[in-house]
Amino acid sequence: MNKIVKTAIFVIFINCVAGLCGQTINRYGTTAANFLEIGVGSGPSAMGEAYVAVANDVSSIYWNPAGLASLSKPSALFMVQPWLVDIDMLFAGGAVVVPRIGVFGLGITHLDYGEMDVTTLEYQEGTGERFKATDMAASFTFSRKIVSWFSFGSSMKYIRSNIWHSSASAFAVDLGVLVNTKFFSFTGKRDDGLNIGMSISNYGTRMKYDGIDNYQPIDISEFEEGNYGDVAGQFRTSEWELPLLFRIGISVKPISTNFMRLTLAADALHPNNNAESVNIGAALDNKIPGFGEVSIRGGLKSGMNDLFTNDTDFGVTGGAGIKLYYLGNRALTIDYAYRAMGIMGNVQAYTVGLSF
Repeated sequence: MNKIVKTAIFVIFINCVAGLCGQTINRYGTTAANFLEIGVGSGPSAMGEAYVAVANDVSSIYWNPAGLASLSKPSALFMVQPWLVDIDMLFAGGAVVVPRIGVFGLGITHLDYGEMDVTTLEYQEGTGERFKATDMAASFTFSRKIVSWFSFGSSMKYIRSNIWHSSASAFAVDLGVLVNTKFFSFTGKRDDGLNIGMSISNYGTRMKYDGIDNYQPIDISEFEEGNYGDVAGQFRTSEWELPLLFRIGISVKPISTNFMRLTLAADALHPNNNAESVNIGAALDNKIPGFGEVSIRGGLKSGMNDLFTNDTDFGVTGGAGIKLYYLGNRALTIDYAYRAMGIMGNVQAYTVGLSF
């Protein structure tokens, strides 16, 4: 019976991957708040963002809310990620374990695009004024283990975007499940078996920019003389959907000993603003008694598609991390991630985590 179930799971996942990689439909530029697609945490980024079935720390708030239920003590995570073209991205999150109820988490993502010159049709080199643009998302998460092998989580999210005097906001929900099985477990333990994770991110209201920048005087008859040049006018902006994303993934641990653990993971992604893709990743954790752990990670973002695509904005990822134990079973983690992004260069992320 177990063999039949294993085969069925494997066939279903392979069919999903094959179907996704065969998709060629692109829907670029059809959503707002696309900063919500930027991953959180150096560990997941280094694994090619194949993390929906691996999620087990505070970054689960982003990847799969159900993963937050694996925490056994209060934890916090801070990430700095200098993004492309001098954009700064910050993430701060924390989680608290409430016995017999579940785990509550709070995460805040902030992007600062810096200052830019104000330009007009008349002053295309700049008016001398400067403006700023920022994006922010705040998530409140609850996660609980329904049974020992099944976790569920959800997040309520507030999203806000500001461009000079205009702004837009939206509310969204994230949902996730995580299933731990004994399938493919070489130790016979459920923790070392096949994990299956699924999540839906950014299901919510539409965004529409509004502000005093949309109100401008209009000359309703510019080719006629008269008092028409200062008629009050308003530019109507369109409503845009959020970048809805469905993830399904699996992870296995072909090596799991007292001193070493190898994790392999693959995620299939179905977004509403882009083509479907698959991410693949791996992590090798080496335990050092009395000290902590040293981890090496690697992956390929949009992996299956990129194997057959010459012109791509995604590629190889990698990184490393160290976990230091203090005051017994409390831990300090420091992680680094590198991600190649084709002609746009590369991105690096730095993360510090604490458990109390």
